[in-house]
Amino acid sequence: MILLILGHTIPEPTTTAAGNRMLQLISIFQQEGYKIHFATSALLNPRSVDLGALNIALDVIKLNDPSFDSYIKNLNPDIVMYDRFVIEEHYGWRVAKHCPNAIRILDTEDLHFLRKAREAAIKKEGNLNNVDLYTDQSKRELASIMRCDISLIISKYEHKLLIDTFNVSESQLLYIPFLVEYVPDLSDFKSYEDRTGFMTIGNLLHTPNVDSVLYLKKEIWPRIRKQLPDAKLSVYGNYAPQQINELHNEKEGFLIKGWAPSVAEVMSDARVCLAPIRFGAGLKGKLLDAMLYGTPAITTSVGAEGMYRSFDVLYSDDPIKFVELAVQVYTSKKLWKTLQSDGIEIIKQEYNQAPFHNALMKRMLTIKKNIQHHRKQNFIIEILQHQSMQATKYMSRWIEEKNK
Repeated sequence: MILLILGHTIPEPTTTAAGNRMLQLISIFQQEGYKIHFATSALLNPRSVDLGALNIALDVIKLNDPSFDSYIKNLNPDIVMYDRFVIEEHYGWRVAKHCPNAIRILDTEDLHFLRKAREAAIKKEGNLNNVDLYTDQSKRELASIMRCDISLIISKYEHKLLIDTFNVSESQLLYIPFLVEYVPDLSDFKSYEDRTGFMTIGNLLHTPNVDSVLYLKKEIWPRIRKQLPDAKLSVYGNYAPQQINELHNEKEGFLIKGWAPSVAEVMSDARVCLAPIRFGAGLKGKLLDAMLYGTPAITTSVGAEGMYRSFDVLYSDDPIKFVELAVQVYTSKKLWKTLQSDGIEIIKQEYNQAPFHNALMKRMLTIKKNIQHHRKQNFIIEILQHQSMQATKYMSRWIEEKNK
């Protein structure tokens, strides 16, 4: 059995939560005996995972090029997984044409249109009271979801949004959050006394993370320092733009530290993780890491969305309340240890890999047994593959001709 993953980028698990997410999905299919090919037009960089070391074939492909047609016909995969909807737009019509019986999976990572709509609302009004979800971006992404046999949705909130607001068939969706194979124990963690300072982390090519650091600098950190004048905040993240690097200030204890080769180390050294994420979508990898390494986190409603079974003392969208929670958790050993214990229980209940592994394989088997029945039940799949609906195909053809 062959799984072909069409990648947006080569996974960077030490840089992005999306990179970790992709490796988690790959692990499930490898455990089921699939031979995996990862095909991408993206270039390797120093943070790219060594796919060869994981026994995964790395294939170089071209965008808008007929060479892909020969490639996929020769490979003839059983399953094709698109890494984000833009990749489905590029290659989906070619896959449908040359491998019509292959199961088509879209790994959304997060709903891009939701993230973009929230970003627009924050920039326009400074809050999320009026988020416009009915945009051209949402039309494109929803069309991509509906063209696929199954879309993997990382957040319970987004799963519900697609069904309730946009009437996407539940049979075309599967909730798969971040996956954890090993649930930590309290004995794995550094003690309260052995930790000091605050920290935050995130890929700084990602706009919500950049906004979060700027918000920390302007609204959160000055208020924390007023109450804890000796405290320090360490900001970790690759690809920091100049506006972030310029925030480094030793005197204020606001420290831009760049890429962290070991998330475990920097999380375990800090006492509290700060994640004032004002907009975004999906699940937040830094918040799962915080639970995995026993570092209580303070976040916002967007950060907490879909992450926890309980929101008690974990989030606030008000900067004054956010600071109050941060200082309270930092200075109260009892509360700190309670949150640490709660994190372990949340991991057990929400992110344990086994049930999601089984659910994914069960769904794959059900679709594979009668793929034509599945597509007739969800006839929108066939409608959107009709030539009158294939703007992405003809745009690709036009680029192909133009490049000759």
